Amino acid sequence: MGSGAVRARYLVYFQYLGTDFNGVAAVRGAQRAVGVQNYLEEAAAKLKSVVPVKFVISSRTDAGVHALSNAAHLDVQRHSGQPPFPPEVLTEALNSHLRHPDIRVLQAFRVPSDFHARYSATSRTYLYRLATGCTRPDQLSVFERDRCWALRADRLEVAAMQEAAQHLLGTHDFSAFQSAGSPSTSSVRTLRRASVSSAAAGPWVLPQECRRLRFWSLEFESQSFLYRQVRRMTAILVAVGLGALTPTQVKMILESRDPLGRHQTRVAPAHGLFLKSVLYGGLGDFGKRWPGKVPTCPPLTDPHSRLGPCWRRSPWWQCGHSPHLSF
Repeated sequence: MGSGAVRARYLVYFQYLGTDFNGVAAVRGAQRAVGVQNYLEEAAAKLKSVVPVKFVISSRTDAGVHALSNAAHLDVQRHSGQPPFPPEVLTEALNSHLRHPDIRVLQAFRVPSDFHARYSATSRTYLYRLATGCTRPDQLSVFERDRCWALRADRLEVAAMQEAAQHLLGTHDFSAFQSAGSPSTSSVRTLRRASVSSAAAGPWVLPQECRRLRFWSLEFESQSFLYRQVRRMTAILVAVGLGALTPTQVKMILESRDPLGRHQTRVAPAHGLFLKSVLYGGLGDFGKRWPGKVPTCPPLTDPHSRLGPCWRRSPWWQCGHSPHLSF
């Protein structure tokens, strides 16, 4: 570090529609595929940091998966004599330089130099959206096609799904719900919450369609998840909802610890999955910022973004920000 230069570490929250990206992680080299991180670091290059800015992502998401609120830490080292960017200036600067309309920086915080966005997280929550009543693809609104899993079934056995979800709660070896290629050294995780509930249709679903279409939300909370664990658990719970499996079989699948079993090949499509929130503890007054009400969303930097104001009005989103943020 140069004489007098100050390196500041920030925690940054950001969101994206994952449809156009090869996941959140940067894609290096000459490949045509691109990750959300590529665009974030391209925007950060405009900050003219002494050392190139690298985003350390909290939660990796696959191609097609969305995030209402992901997080990352980054270091910005300004030239000698220049003070660190205030967090709100950093947020505005990143948004102004982002070249993709489906990415948006929500807010930034100064954090200690030893803070780590991935390893310091205390909770991660994923939301999976389902739609029933779609016997053909053209029966689903074009605004929903990349944002939920459309099932041909007219109904789901929700009570059975809820019963099956209870078997997944607690600390278990989730090997049966892990896809090949996981970098994790341990497959033991603690699932704190697994819920299945009816969800309101978005404002883009026509009134006459609401009589046929129904929407459902599955939510899972844990400190961390295995590779594709959420999509595999979702697929199994949907199989229960369709009558193909029983809740007892879900318990047997979990206890088998076999990722290659007969029923474990099911993986829910990526486009129905959203990373809803990433939470941190022990960061001073961060936990005190939440006043007990849904925060007011800031205006979008790009009015033409496909994230769009309608996302903020959607009742299933419930603003989607990590609950210690206040705007």
